[in-house]
Amino acid sequence: MTTAPPSESDVPQRRVPTPQDFVDMQESPEFQELRSRLRRFVFPVTAFFLAWYALYVLLATYATDFMATKVLGNVNIGLLLGLAQFLTTFIITGVYVKFAGRELDDRAAAIRTELEGPQQ
Repeated sequence: MTTAPPSESDVPQRRVPTPQDFVDMQESPEFQELRSRLRRFVFPVTAFFLAWYALYVLLATYATDFMATKVLGNVNIGLLLGLAQFLTTFIITGVYVKFAGRELDDRAAAIRTELEGPQQ
C-alpha cells in the first residue's frame, strides 16, 4: 500500500519575517544572550590567535638565530612553530564547533522558529 505525498495544504508554511520583525528580534533578550555568548567566545579566541601569530612573525623577523635552532635533523624551531599555527587553527575550529553545538545552535534555532514559525 502506498501513501500519497502530502499536499501543500498539509505542509505548514513558514512565515516571511518583516524587516521590523528582525529589528524587534535583535532587541529581544534571547537574541542579546545569543550574541553575548558568541562574543564571549569569539573575541578572546581571536585575540589569542592574533597574538600567537604576531609572536610568530616577530620571532621570525627579530629572533632568527632562535628560530633557526635545530631540533631534529633539519627541523628547526621556526618550522615547528609554523606548523603549530596550522594545528592551532584546526584546534580552534574544533573547539568552536563543540561550543556552537552546546551553546549557540539550539538558541539560534529557537529564534528562527520564533521569527518564521516551525520548519516544514
